[in-house]
Formats: sequence, C-alpha cells, structure tokens
Amino acid sequence: MSRLFRALVIVLLAASCGGGGGTSAPRNLDNACSILQQRPGYITAFRAAERKWGVPVHVQMASMYQESKFKSDARTPFRYTLGVIPMGRQSSAYGYSQALDGTWQEYKDDQGRRSARRNNIRDAADFMGWYMAESNRRLGISLNDARNQYLAYHEGRTGFSRGSYNRKAWLLRVADEVAARSITYQSQLAACRRLR
Repeated sequence: MSRLFRALVIVLLAASCGGGGGTSAPRNLDNACSILQQRPGYITAFRAAERKWGVPVHVQMASMYQESKFKSDARTPFRYTLGVIPMGRQSSAYGYSQALDGTWQEYKDDQGRRSARRNNIRDAADFMGWYMAESNRRLGISLNDARNQYLAYHEGRTGFSRGSYNRKAWLLRVADEVAARSITYQSQLAACRRLR
C-alpha cells in the first residue's frame, strides 16, 4: 500500500469517529426519573430554568432529548464530498441544546452571559428556557406546548412564522415524538416527586 493511500485511510477513519464525542449520555433515556437519578445536576438546572423562564421541566427534557440525547458535546454529522472527503459539519449546532453559533451569541449578548458554555447543563437549560420564553412572547406558543415549541426551536421563529415545517413531513413526525415524550416525562416526573 502506498503511503498516500494509508494516510488517506487513517484520515477517513479518524473523521468517521469524530462525531461521537467523549461524553456518554445517561442510560435509559425513556425514563425521566432514571435520567435525573444518574445526573442530579440536571434537575437543578431544569428547575432553575423553569423558575426563571416558566418552561416546564418535562418540555425542556423532551426537547433536549431530541436535540442531543443529553450528550454535552453533541455535534451534527460531517458532510462529505464524493461520499468520502469530509467537508465540515452540517451546521454549527453544539452541546446539550444544539444551539447554533449565532443564536448562542444572541443569547449570551441578551443575557450578559459571556462565559456561558453550550456543553454546560445549566447554561444549556437556561438557553432553552430563554429561547422558548421568547417564542411564547413573540409567537404566542404556550410554554406547555412541546410540539410547537420544538418546531419553533428547530426552524427558528421566522421559519415557524412562515410555516416552513409544513413542507417537512419528517420534522412534523419528530415534533409529534417530542410532544409524546414530553407527556411521558411529565407523568414519570410526577411519580418521582422526591427528585423535584
């Protein structure tokens, strides 16, 4: 094998491993109580965001599950040219909340939180609460409406206003799944009150 070919194989193998990240998600992501027992810091973060912004814990958790599966360093997959040459990530989304660079900067500027980090659960939960509270204020989406809050979160408020999600059957399905997970998490959280 030529050196060039070996080098290309090594680069491609390293790139294919780069999207997974180094932090593990909690086990049993279908059980809100289990998640919070494994990561006690999460409930503190979600409660703080709920108190500050009014977004219920179960809505935050269902959205965060969909965005990152609770992985602090989650990133979007790589894009490839010719099916093999990595050309960067699909977007700048990063962290628990999968906030884009520009939206994260808007949040930091608006809230005066220059040191906020997307891979910090408290900062990510606060960001999510801030974003959803703004969607409530600007678009009238109830803070309890996990489906439409998720659509506005995914598409951006302008996209949501234009109904861009209506052309994306896959996204409507995902939003329905977020809503169903939110209801499941809500009932589970009611049963494990000692965590709350």
